[in-house]
Amino acid sequence: MAELIYGAEGDPVHMPEHLLAHVKLVVATKLRRNESFMLTWRHPDGSGRSSVWLEPSIPLRFVFETIEEPAIDHALLANLAAAASSNGGLVLDLADVRLLGASGEGTPPQEHRQPEVAQPAA
Repeated sequence: MAELIYGAEGDPVHMPEHLLAHVKLVVATKLRRNESFMLTWRHPDGSGRSSVWLEPSIPLRFVFETIEEPAIDHALLANLAAAASSNGGLVLDLADVRLLGASGEGTPPQEHRQPEVAQPAA
């Protein structure tokens, strides 16, 4: 598991390494452009959800257990980027995350679904 830590004394948000690698790319791109946005995640234990307003002035840390960079799934990356640019922001359902296949090809095995990213109602 990897950790996203927001704020100087923030509690870590735990998520699979491959998902955090994708979130890191989206967040870095948005913040580099000075685009603030909302990040929301549903707690995996079903106890609720949390949201943070991401902006360049607040410390942010990505902590990974492994040295290797995971394969990037470009469809997942595009989905996350589109959600981050929406009115509802990026919403992660950590209880429904599926790991990428061990093949390293960047595409999950057929029996696994992509992590669902909640989209705001139209």
